[in-house]
Amino acid sequence: MSSLVADTRVVFSRELRPVLRSPFSIVFSMVQPLFFLALFAPLLPEGSSLQWFVPGIIVMSCLFGSSMTGSNLLYEIQTGSHERMLVTPLRRPALLIGRALKEIVPMIAQAAVIVLACLPFGFRLHLTGAVLGLLILAGFCVGLGALSYTLALASKNQEWLFWTVQQTLLFPLLLLAGVLLPIDNGPGWLRSLSQINPMTYVVNAERALFDGDVWSRTTVHGLIAAAGVGLLGLFVGVRAMQRSD
Repeated sequence: MSSLVADTRVVFSRELRPVLRSPFSIVFSMVQPLFFLALFAPLLPEGSSLQWFVPGIIVMSCLFGSSMTGSNLLYEIQTGSHERMLVTPLRRPALLIGRALKEIVPMIAQAAVIVLACLPFGFRLHLTGAVLGLLILAGFCVGLGALSYTLALASKNQEWLFWTVQQTLLFPLLLLAGVLLPIDNGPGWLRSLSQINPMTYVVNAERALFDGDVWSRTTVHGLIAAAGVGLLGLFVGVRAMQRSD
């Protein structure tokens, strides 16, 4: 276990180094979520629209960023860098876990940028709830990143497959979670699909926590959903990395 932790730390540092060297990449990745924020927020009822919308945008930025990270591994596979990593003494689970844990850092930075951009427009920050919300979102982010790396391993030598699956799943997950528009008044089949989408519970928990409602059933449901996605992603990703050649 100690060697696995040490190897995970090595991989985490390796993956984080390019992000720290080019912090503006995090800002540039925020262009799309900020556009959604600027275009959709005015369509919502006045009053508490930012309190409802901002947490959803934070989860959306996590979804966009984490789901695309597998493309970095896909590039390493195509250039032979991944093969060289496989023959190092590093444990194979660490190659996946370290990469997945790295996704927490951009997520926190992006959330901070979004909150800071919205504070002048009336968004109220409840610090305790926001911190707990980011902790829940970290587990969700790790799971998404691990699943993205798993997809990259499954689609090596077929780059089109990675992007086809990623883009096919991205917007249904986003829309069914009610990130952009509420679906409470939607048809029954839409609400049923929303209830089996784990991202729905994460979004609802983030909204409750960022609004200062820490002790609620919604928060517990979001915690369970995020933990489930995190554990599932790591389990599937580690198995895929161990079988990688």
